[in-house]
This record gives sequence, C-alpha cells and structure tokens, in this order.
Amino acid sequence: MGDLFGTAEGADAAASAHRPLADRLRPTKLEDVVGQGHLVGPDGPLGRMVATGRIGSVLLWGPPGTGKTTIARLLAGHGDMAFEQISAIFSGVADLKKAFEAARIRRANGRSTLLFVDEIHRFNRSQQDGFLPYVEDGTVTLIGATTENPSFEINGALLSRMQVLVLNRLDDASLEALLERAEADLGKPLPVDADARASLKAMADGDGRYLLNCVERLYDLAGDAPIDTAGLARLLQKRAPAYDKDREGHYNLISALHKSLRGSDPDAALYWLARMLTGGEDPLYITRRLVRFASEDVGLADPEAIHQALAAKDAYEFLGSPEGELAIAQATLYLATAPKSNAAYKATKAAMRSARETGSLMPPAHILNAPTKLMKDLGYGKDYAYDHDTAAGVSGQDYFPDDMDRESFYQPVERGFERDIQKRLEYFAKVRADYAAKTKG
Repeated sequence: MGDLFGTAEGADAAASAHRPLADRLRPTKLEDVVGQGHLVGPDGPLGRMVATGRIGSVLLWGPPGTGKTTIARLLAGHGDMAFEQISAIFSGVADLKKAFEAARIRRANGRSTLLFVDEIHRFNRSQQDGFLPYVEDGTVTLIGATTENPSFEINGALLSRMQVLVLNRLDDASLEALLERAEADLGKPLPVDADARASLKAMADGDGRYLLNCVERLYDLAGDAPIDTAGLARLLQKRAPAYDKDREGHYNLISALHKSLRGSDPDAALYWLARMLTGGEDPLYITRRLVRFASEDVGLADPEAIHQALAAKDAYEFLGSPEGELAIAQATLYLATAPKSNAAYKATKAAMRSARETGSLMPPAHILNAPTKLMKDLGYGKDYAYDHDTAAGVSGQDYFPDDMDRESFYQPVERGFERDIQKRLEYFAKVRADYAAKTKG
C-alpha cells in the first residue's frame, strides 16, 4: 500500500536511494567480488564450492572492507540456505542459543541454515566451543569472519572443522573498479582530479567500504568542479593507518623491521620504522628491539652498535616525540649498515645448552680461591698461573671442569671487528697448546 504522498514503488525507490552507497553496490554474484579472485574464481575454493553446490563451513580472515560479509551472503544464496547473521561484538550466549534453535527447526523442515558470525574472534574460548556440536552435526554451516590471526584467536577444535580462507587487502586495480561502479551508480564522474583520485585510493588503505563511504561524502560535499589533493584533504579527514599495537600487526611490523636490519637494507628498515611510528607504536618498544638487535645480529662485528641503540633510547627519553624519533631513525640506519655477526648469540645459546647438559661440575681446583688452610690443603689454588705475570699476558691454562672436554662456543665471523678478534683467538689457542705440551712433558 502506498503512503499519502506516493506509490509503494516510489517509496521503495526512495528507500533504495537512501541506502548507503557501499550497500547499494554490494555484489549480487560471487564473481563480482573484487580483489578476491583467488577465492571466488572458478579454480578458487569458494568458486568450486558454488559449482558443486556443497557449501562448507569456512573462516574468512582478512582486513576490514574486503568482502567477508558479502561473500557469506552470496554463499547462502547459492546454497539456497536461510541466512542468519550475528556479530560477536553485540551477541552473547542467549543469541547463539536462539540461532541454533531456529536452525534446528529449519533443518527439521528440510531447510539448511548458513550462520554468519562477524568478528568471531571476539567470542571467548568457551563460547567458541559452543559452536562445535552444531557444526559437527550439520545443524548450521558456519561462516566466520575475523580480522585477527585465527591461529591465536580461534579454538583449535573449531579451526579443525572449518576451512580458513585468507582475503587480500584491495589493491589499486580493485579500488579503481569500485570507483567506476560508484560513478556508474551515481551517473556522474567523481569530482576529483587524477592526483586526488590516486590519493583517495591511497587513503582507503585497501578497505573498499571505507573508499565508498568517502566517495559518498565527496558527492555530498564537493561541487561540480574537480578538486585537487589539497581540497580532498580538507573535505575528508586523514585515516589512521590500520595497526593494532597489541595484536598480530604489531608483531608483523616489528619482525619486518628486524629482518630488514638483518638484511642490511636501510631503506626498508626506515619504511617499517615509519609504519610503526605513524601507526602509534610506543617508540621505546622499538628502541628495545634495536638494543636487542645490536647484541643478537651485530654483536662484536661492531661493538659500537649497542651504544648507538642505547643512545637512541636516551635521546628519545630526553626529547620525546617527534624530535626524539630522529635519533631512533639514526640508530636504525647505523644498525642496518653495520657489519653483521650472530656469533655472540650462537655462542651464548651453545654455552647455555652445555651448562644444562653438564650439571654441577666443579671448576678446576687451580682457579679456586683458598681463603682457609683447609681449602689450601685440598689443593684449592695450587699451581694457578697469574696471567699478568706471563710475558704474553695470557697463561694458557685450562679453565673448564676437569671432567669436561674443552668446548669452542664462540666462532667469530670474517666481518668487521670480529676479524681482529679471530686473530687474537688463534693466538690464545696457540698459547694454550704450548702450555698443555709443556705441562704434559
């Protein structure tokens, strides 16, 4: 029935016009989902599911605005399933029980249910366990969506019953395809010049929904004349980079920084440093990693490296942001371009392993102090050679336990300062060999 001011058809058209652009452009066919061809194409896992008509439980893992909800809706349509959606942010155990009961009734009446759970990682472990019997017996086909690494956030038992599919962030070509769809829907070109169009896509940072929301605001706020990048910035607030300081993104970026430093790539190291700083990472967390890197990956190849890292920490604490961040960048460049050696790191690990294996062996008697007569009578300190009294400044005595063969933990590399250390070690080894030969003779 129409209202007082128009027909029912007119009301439907008006309602459609007021739907958000992102919702109006939601694909109606799986193959129209942009940027996820590896999943929805004919050879992709979802494409094969649709072709066979057998929709299984899957976990869609990917950044925001990449099509997780859209894919779930389309799968329900292809499987002629009832589509039921809940969000782990707003739902609890009572909502889950209602969804499962409704699915059980549908199943008894011959219709299956696709249950889409957005942000499924928000459910705690016991709530996730509640899905198991209903997924196991086929009461629901579960489609979960998560922006977090399932390995850390989803129960292993639930993961074993679902196929994990990874969605890509939308690349430039995919974002451009969305812009063209928006222009076709609105019947006019986007009111921006070429540079602003590129900036708009960069601002979206791979999020299609965010891009379309920005497009909608642009059409509302901009005039007919194309605006430039500066005008775009005035109309749209800059988006904060997608970076979660206490979840996987945090560890991914610090790993990228560490490995770029290890690979002696100062430009890549600066990029990942900038990504972390602009994402809001605590600069002191970064400096702690730089200090660790200086010991683990540079070591004695450049003994100055750890001082540079500690100086960056002190400078940042003294200056704060943003001035102190330059000191962190300087230390990053120093570490990236320094000669690399993990010899000290490997030597420490080997020594720790040997210490665990050898238990409580006593030091050799000649290097024990003898403050009492009893200890002297027991041989403590007997025949100890005071190194400073020797011509070479090193006696060559053995300092390992008597019941333990000599170990060689530290193997310097032929880089940086460790080349000089290697020469010293070769000399010390010769002195020890001469001492052993003399004492045996």
